[in-house]
Amino acid sequence: MGMPVITASTTTRSQAVTDIIESVALEETALSHILNAEGEKIQKMVAMQDVTPEMLLATNKSVESMVNAVSKLEMILQSKLSVFEGCLCEENKTV
Repeated sequence: MGMPVITASTTTRSQAVTDIIESVALEETALSHILNAEGEKIQKMVAMQDVTPEMLLATNKSVESMVNAVSKLEMILQSKLSVFEGCLCEENKTV
């Protein structure tokens, strides 16, 4: 397998920034679905007839772990967006 060939793109800077912002929005949507699923997991466990305190604690620990992971991803997405803060507005200004 040889070296990959990288060709120049015709994408404008404005479109590239817009694409990145859109990708962050899609990631945010995916994370919201994950958090919603974790909430549903807790609701199902609490509604079970034969649930034990140990089962609830294990579920809570699992959900807590997922929420912590989502929080870390949220911080990464925020930092990704902060890099482009003001990029689109500056490009569209007329002097």
